[in-house]
Amino acid sequence: MLVRIPALLLVTALLVTGFSIAAPSPASAQELIGRAWSLRDLFAPRRERRIEPQVDVPARPKARTKTRRATTRPSEPRQPVVVETPEVEKLADARTVLVVGDFLSGGLAEGLENVYAENPRVRIADRSNGSSGFVRDDFFDWPKEIGPLIEAEKPAAIVVMLGSNDRQQMRVGKTREAPRSENWIKEYERRTEAFAKVVSTHKVPFIWVGVPAFKSSKMTSDMLAFNDIYRNASEKVGAEFVDIWDGFVDENGAFVISGPDINGQPVRLRSNDGINLTKAGKRKLAFYAEKPLNKILGEAATAGAAASAPALPVLAPDAPATPVDRTVPISLSDPELDGGTELLGAPGAAPAGLPDKKHAVSKTTPEALPGRADDFTWPRRIPPVAAAPTETTTVIRR
Repeated sequence: MLVRIPALLLVTALLVTGFSIAAPSPASAQELIGRAWSLRDLFAPRRERRIEPQVDVPARPKARTKTRRATTRPSEPRQPVVVETPEVEKLADARTVLVVGDFLSGGLAEGLENVYAENPRVRIADRSNGSSGFVRDDFFDWPKEIGPLIEAEKPAAIVVMLGSNDRQQMRVGKTREAPRSENWIKEYERRTEAFAKVVSTHKVPFIWVGVPAFKSSKMTSDMLAFNDIYRNASEKVGAEFVDIWDGFVDENGAFVISGPDINGQPVRLRSNDGINLTKAGKRKLAFYAEKPLNKILGEAATAGAAASAPALPVLAPDAPATPVDRTVPISLSDPELDGGTELLGAPGAAPAGLPDKKHAVSKTTPEALPGRADDFTWPRRIPPVAAAPTETTTVIRR
């Protein structure tokens, strides 16, 4: 028991001494604060446990990335390429086409100007009044106004298109009649017929273009009734009524905003309101009026290219005429066509190269030789054997 106590004290003293040796100095302890401590630092020699003080290196500032805002402009819709038709100066004696009516006739006049843009002998005179019609004669009275317009323009043809503004009450005497009532229809027919008679008294041919369908079903129904009135009024004075209804409806007769143009390509014909016409719609409107109008204009309608072409040079009167060589016609009975002197079949010997007349005319063929492919006799005939040539022996002498 006594032996164990001193040993225990000795071990305790050694442990205390080891800890004191291995413990770092206060300065080293301060240096160890800045980094993680490990068990290796306890048993490492004092000279290896010296830790270099760490110098705080200022962190490099991060490169600031500049964010540029997008400066690209939003893509704008591409505008269609419009090929401008060169304006052709109209001739002094150009034939005038007078276009009268409401706002739709103004679009018709624009389409006709496009049709005859390159024709110097046809001029379009647009005398439409956008808000006019047959109902509001207090605003614009067409039966009274059409006469002075004809006298001023002296047209060769007149194109009429009216009725789009006439779906409203009409004063008949002292009463306002509702649209398409019995009295309204009678008065409306009287006014349209009066207008047609005034035009016919000026002895100017004219065509009456009907109105198309509209987006409103009620308006479309009224336009159908109006077209019947316009047809009757124009036929009474010998004018031609042009029905354009099928060009602005589908196969079921319903209103369409888009449809085929004059070339059959799908285009937009009407604006969003379902009333006005687009540029393609105006051109299609003029397409219906173009054919009957050309009949009235005659040669002037197709004289655009000829009138604009440069004139051919005219020779002076004293210029000598260029002689024209004349080829003598060849007779079919001329024997010199093949270089011979006699006609084929003439009496005499046959020309060289032709078969004998007897064999050429005879219907029989010469007898086939034995053994030839055309020899069909039976039993087959054996052709004679040709004589063998005489043998000759050559003696070779050494």
